[in-house]
Amino acid sequence: MNDLKATAGYSIEEGNAASKNAYHWAQKTFSTRAGKPGEPAQDLAGGFSNEIRFGAERLGIGSDGIGTKIEVAERLDRYDTLGYDLIAMVADDLVVAGFIPTNLSNIIDVNTLNYEVVDELMRGLHDAAQFSQIAVTGGEIAELGNRIGGYPGARMNFNWCSTAVGVLHPSLERPLSGANVRAGQAVVALRSPSFRSNGYSLARRALTKAFGEKWHEAPYGGIKNAELRTNEGGANNQQLTTDSAKTWGEVMLAPSLIYSPGVAAVLDAGLSLHAAAHITGGGIADNFKRVLKNGVGAELTNLFEPLPAMRQLAELAGITPTEAYLYWNMGNGMLLVTDEDQAEAVVGALRSHGYQAQVAGRITQETDVVLQVGAGELRYEA
Repeated sequence: MNDLKATAGYSIEEGNAASKNAYHWAQKTFSTRAGKPGEPAQDLAGGFSNEIRFGAERLGIGSDGIGTKIEVAERLDRYDTLGYDLIAMVADDLVVAGFIPTNLSNIIDVNTLNYEVVDELMRGLHDAAQFSQIAVTGGEIAELGNRIGGYPGARMNFNWCSTAVGVLHPSLERPLSGANVRAGQAVVALRSPSFRSNGYSLARRALTKAFGEKWHEAPYGGIKNAELRTNEGGANNQQLTTDSAKTWGEVMLAPSLIYSPGVAAVLDAGLSLHAAAHITGGGIADNFKRVLKNGVGAELTNLFEPLPAMRQLAELAGITPTEAYLYWNMGNGMLLVTDEDQAEAVVGALRSHGYQAQVAGRITQETDVVLQVGAGELRYEA
């Protein structure tokens, strides 16, 4: 793993350890609201959002940012897609715990303010909020001078983070935590049409090594002559996709698909949902393990294939399939756990809302997460 840390520029294991320690300190503050409005749940450790209670009302709250994907936008001088990434990172963290996202507040830290760039960012955020039925109800722009860096020559260097809140779906008595996951249940996968907003440090290093500093201008040899998709029809909320990209910069800028409306539709239909995992940094195994809490594992034999760009980038980075499935979603952006006899109905509900979904596997008594993919069997220990 040390060699991979040198390749990627960061360590997933060290990041997990730091996050666990940070949550340890945060959890020590929960007692300040015990028995009062805003009391946090004590038993949701491992996720990226938490429950706060206001009487009988159960709300969820979570925070995240876009990370170094921002540099890709700075390189291409295009900013209208990042709003989808910003909302996806927090909305989908909420919905995997059963919270339907309702409101978002955001902070843009900039070196020197550029009105036009902020307008593009907020226009994209508006479009993503409309898609996901979220109201943007707060925000701030902070000019921090040389405390904020980025791609040289960009109109504005910035960092963009947000906090979202949501309400527990009325069909649920408590948040989804994986407590009810049992061997024999089915796993449904939702396809991801992009890298989402994770693993970009590794991607940028690999692309720089392969194509030089101007890697974002390097032609991408993926699917040719594909037409740009529009925000029409179900979950097809992409104006730019890896299929339609002509350069590696466009490949890496392709925005995240927001899954929260699809998961909400599953719950609205009264279908069983025992757990869900948002596949971000750490890949399928690392994120899915967070909800496999009863000494169970999973065997996933029918995942969506990795995007062609992901396969090419893994070759450029010189990493193995086992490693690639840890840094990127490899074409699978979310996993849902449901009853075996309802799996096809869950798939149907998702497809009816425009998402590509399929039954991907099952929960097993063995604790490992095993992926049967084109590259062979990949096994990740509990």
